Amino acid sequence: MTDDARTTRHEIAVGRQRIRVHVRHGFGVPLVLCNGIGAGLEVLDPFVAALDPAATIVRFDVPGAGASPPSFAPYGFGYLARLLGRVLDRLGIGTVDVLGLSWGGALAQQFAFQNPRRCRRLVLVATATGALMVPGHPRVLAKMLTGRRFTDPGRAAAIAGRIYGGTAAEHSHDIAALFGAQARTGSAIGYLHQLLAGAVWTSLPLLPAIRQPTLIVAGTDDPIVPIANAHILHRLLPHATLHRHAGGHIELITDAARLAPVIEAFLREPGRRP
Repeated sequence: MTDDARTTRHEIAVGRQRIRVHVRHGFGVPLVLCNGIGAGLEVLDPFVAALDPAATIVRFDVPGAGASPPSFAPYGFGYLARLLGRVLDRLGIGTVDVLGLSWGGALAQQFAFQNPRRCRRLVLVATATGALMVPGHPRVLAKMLTGRRFTDPGRAAAIAGRIYGGTAAEHSHDIAALFGAQARTGSAIGYLHQLLAGAVWTSLPLLPAIRQPTLIVAGTDDPIVPIANAHILHRLLPHATLHRHAGGHIELITDAARLAPVIEAFLREPGRRP
């Protein structure tokens, strides 16, 4: 059976908010994927394709990204974590593992903090502690202030290597094609809401209370989230393991075949929650 045949597509209403969700049905503890800023769930297609086809994978668009309509007002990560929990309730899903990429790593940290029993394991990829972090290069961050790269394939291909580092330059046209394959490219107000959520949030006081086994995946050639941030997370999370690689910010997408086995090995490790 193909992935497409085992994937159900939902638009779940939670209060006044509608959230687009795809669930690839399989076995084991479901893995919930929290995407980077402005990205629709299709952007993680290469990573999902590299995972065990028998694994259950849950992907979703946050408000204002992909095909989820924007929220009526700005929101914080606490709200998003509650929203994600209610979406999982509607799907009949209980215990989960959570992976967060970049901006989505903030949501993953918040979800793990708010749901210590529901979240079994945590994977943080190319992410940091929020507003209080070691920042990337200002010229790179300036290019992140709008979501134009998601709506202009030429722009995405032109800047991919400079803003993402690692193997992104070699795959610039693949990245542009992925961005163009999104069901929708979100909205300017949705992107602004995501920027605001990150600007007023930090996980620094939360990290000692996140008790789940955590895998931190970080590249040494990441212009957006320097590797120093991974070391901060590693030091402050009580049960964390750090996996360093020589790539950049979106190696999870451009070199999924190399990173997926590392993440799967961590999720399959025996042992109970500390």
